[in-house]
Amino acid sequence: MTAYAVAHMRHVTPGPWIVEYLEKIDATLEPFCGRFVVHGGEFEVVENSWPGHLIVIEFPDRHHVRAWYESPAYQAILGLRTKNSESDVIFVTGVGHPHKATDVLE
Repeated sequence: MTAYAVAHMRHVTPGPWIVEYLEKIDATLEPFCGRFVVHGGEFEVVENSWPGHLIVIEFPDRHHVRAWYESPAYQAILGLRTKNSESDVIFVTGVGHPHKATDVLE
């Protein structure tokens, strides 16, 4: 089942460390078939508030997302982000298709 690494980036301190992180992250994703599906961009808040930006990276399954995050290549750059931003990161599994809202009741 497809899985996602989702980050809510509430605050980022700009600087060369973030540029370095952005320059290196794509190479860490490639061996694990990871790809950005949302990377900041324009958004419209329709309820309440949303401080920051949303990042969503898609992987073939939960094993791939965990292996990417724990990989030596990603761990080598992780501090560039965590020391210079306020963010929440989660891993979540997608749903099979077709999916109905009531499927979660089963």
